[in-house]
Amino acid sequence: MNWREHIATSLSIEPDDFDAVPFNQHGGLGKAYQLFGEQLPKLLNELNEVLAA
Repeated sequence: MNWREHIATSLSIEPDDFDAVPFNQHGGLGKAYQLFGEQLPKLLNELNEVLAA
């Protein structure tokens, strides 16, 4: 399953998801924090709100 399929089927993304395929194949939660820093939790919240709408 790729990240698009994961998001489409679960309609959300949580920090724990980064430890699973396909996210862990691209650096996992550590890479996400490296890229987005302290903004990651806010970004995930906003993403999940849009996905649930």
